[in-house]
Amino acid sequence: MTATDEIAELARERLGFDRLRPGQAEGVAAVLDGRDTLAVMSTGSGKSAIYQLAGLRLPGPTIVVSPLISLQADQADAVADVRHGRAATLNSTLSARARDAVFAGLQDREIEFVLLAPEQLARGDVVARLRETGPSLFVVDEAHCVSQWGHDFRPEYLRLAEAADALGRPPILALTATAAPPVREEIVRALELRDPEIIVRGFDRPNIHLAVDRHEDASRKTRALLEWVADAAPGPGIVYCATQRETDEVAEALRARGVRAGAYHAGMTARERDAAQDAFMDAGTVDVMVATIAFGMGVDKDDVRFVVHHDVSESVDAYYQEIGRGGRDGQPAQAVLFYRPQDLGLRRFHAAGRVEREHLDLLARGLRAREDAVDHATLADELDLSEARLGTALHRLERAGVVTVSPDGAVRATGAARAMDDDVLAAAVDEAARVEVEREAFDRSRVDMIRGYAEHDGCRRAFLLGYFGEAYTPPCGNCDRCDEGAGAVHADGLPAVGTRVEHTSWGPGTVTGGDDGHVTIVFDRVGYKMLDWAIVREKGLVR
Repeated sequence: MTATDEIAELARERLGFDRLRPGQAEGVAAVLDGRDTLAVMSTGSGKSAIYQLAGLRLPGPTIVVSPLISLQADQADAVADVRHGRAATLNSTLSARARDAVFAGLQDREIEFVLLAPEQLARGDVVARLRETGPSLFVVDEAHCVSQWGHDFRPEYLRLAEAADALGRPPILALTATAAPPVREEIVRALELRDPEIIVRGFDRPNIHLAVDRHEDASRKTRALLEWVADAAPGPGIVYCATQRETDEVAEALRARGVRAGAYHAGMTARERDAAQDAFMDAGTVDVMVATIAFGMGVDKDDVRFVVHHDVSESVDAYYQEIGRGGRDGQPAQAVLFYRPQDLGLRRFHAAGRVEREHLDLLARGLRAREDAVDHATLADELDLSEARLGTALHRLERAGVVTVSPDGAVRATGAARAMDDDVLAAAVDEAARVEVEREAFDRSRVDMIRGYAEHDGCRRAFLLGYFGEAYTPPCGNCDRCDEGAGAVHADGLPAVGTRVEHTSWGPGTVTGGDDGHVTIVFDRVGYKMLDWAIVREKGLVR
């Protein structure tokens, strides 16, 4: 019996699978061979089965890093259906006695899977007790959060590689449903994956109809969305809004139109959010959930018939993740972006500068002058920085060899930094600042790409798949542009998707799409650019 046959047999016995889906056997086999693995597979394709099957075969417990407490609970419930695969969560809601019971269960091998947020792994006591259990697999679920959140408001994502080392460095399995080539590279780099097996399967969701409804006036855009959703209800459906205020207002306006709509956002209490999600998921008393992106990961509802955006997403990566919550049963679903160019201003604002060179310099010099280590809270207060921005600054300086952060969160200058004269330290700070500037430029380029999608003249599916590095020949026949007969495009003479090129100013990059004389290239340092290929060739800008 081959290794694939054995994995398939295990899937039948433990998960009740008739057959494995594309990518699952490859992922399990790579992990069982001891290889770090990144699996990029579409929503609903069974990514979690990879760690479930591998974990059941490996000798020690499986640690699963998951971003949200609600998602951890759902995943633990799913694992409960796996025969002999008991799971537990480890989070801030547990009492000391309950936490002790989890560690004891892991130690005694009564618990195979433990699900926790990255913040738990920032605690030295948690890491020490987990290490004692001898973990055999370290899983990072929703791994795009390393890129999407790690540089923003959850810097603990940038410390997961250190956490894995502190746990004895078991094989690392990273899982995500959406990661363009640059995001994949960042995941590999941030998690310090060693010669990883990278598995990419099935970005296309052909059952989802793609459309953009463009407006210049904000009130008219909102009215158009309300009318569209009221006509499409009962759904089930999801409406995404950018702010908590808009979420409440749109939900109320839909209810006034007779739609059974609920609201979900971070401004509600945990009890209110749980009740709203239950009403949408199980109780059937809410047909349309109006939400910020706080509602999303862990929404395992197969029959969502539409995903509508009142506001543009922060990136194509985020948009594709969000619309992927529709049509998971394989039946037709609709994804509509109600777009107003002016709305991009908010996204550009959030993509703008996070950590200034001045902060990096003050932090580096201040730490070098200290004899003892200092905690995060003290530094944040002294520099008047949020915990998130401080975390990003420390990560930049760590990579530059200036500071070190211990598992218990204590921060100190490195020995090398203490030996640096002012000029050498300034050069190290300059390098950290350069990396931050490039990161900001990359984030801004991703906002430009969501604008590119919204204003695209050709097949929207071809645009999306090209962004994720998959070649696709339009028309798709299931987007608004193809409906209008404008989906077929002319790509004669353009470089193929995946081609590596070199720009005279922006350096190396990879072609991610092209049509009607324009080519989209994601450059390693500055992000996405959409270029007129004739002009580029005429001026010799790319080779």
